[in-house]
Amino acid sequence: MKYKFSNGKELIELCQKHNKKIWEIMLLREVENSEKSDEEILDLMKDNLNVMKKAVEKGLKEDIKSVSGLVGGDAKLLRHRYENIKTLSGSRMLKAVASAMAVLEVNASMGQVVAAPTAGSCGILPGVLITVGEEFNTKESELVEALFTASAIGLIISQNATVSGAEGGCQAETGTASAMAASAIVELLGGNSEAALHAAAMTLKNILGLVCDPIAGLVECPCVKRNAIGTANALISADMALAGIKSIIPFDEVVDAMLKVGKALPNSLKETALGGLAATPTGKKIMDDVFNK
Repeated sequence: MKYKFSNGKELIELCQKHNKKIWEIMLLREVENSEKSDEEILDLMKDNLNVMKKAVEKGLKEDIKSVSGLVGGDAKLLRHRYENIKTLSGSRMLKAVASAMAVLEVNASMGQVVAAPTAGSCGILPGVLITVGEEFNTKESELVEALFTASAIGLIISQNATVSGAEGGCQAETGTASAMAASAIVELLGGNSEAALHAAAMTLKNILGLVCDPIAGLVECPCVKRNAIGTANALISADMALAGIKSIIPFDEVVDAMLKVGKALPNSLKETALGGLAATPTGKKIMDDVFNK
């Protein structure tokens, strides 16, 4: 295959060899794999973007409660704060964070989302990308292209490590989503392929070792807040990369480190609800309440 790549180093080499951006290489790879035309594949990705937009809008505007009742409404609270009060983090940051929380709340209420890369981390990429698109007046076609950039990073991580919280902890889910989002907006805003991978590396480094400890085993708490932190992580890492800051540890080595850290985590901290926040007195009480309704 002409456009096959298995790691970040090979991806950058392809970009340089063919004088193309990451999203273009990923699109060409999909054309080779699927035997669909680039127009068909772009249309499919546009459908994903539209689902993301609808989830953000639903979560920010409607009164949502999760099936268990644990989460819902926090995105609207944060939106009210950044729209009406001078905030510590700034309105653009909080707009992205609220949007990410909105998508996770839609997911927890059994609404439609795009797993990017998982349902538990589904708010980060849309929160970042849609907010940046609105704030920078980006064309819809450019946002679709950015999703291909994100997917290239997600592909590399899934092939060389894991995106599963049950296998690698929350670092694998929200960490990967943050890396996907950061790389996408770096390229969207004019950064080259090397800068995009530096951003992805920094996001993973910032969240390395994060455990997966869902309360009552549900993808609700602390997942919503971790999507918020993952969104901020992606934006900060993207800004650093666009400023010319580089990750001292190369992207591929960071991915390998994440895999090894995930394997080293005990099973109690990998989506079993047996450790971390799930094992606190309040966490145990919530589990009892949820399953004894």
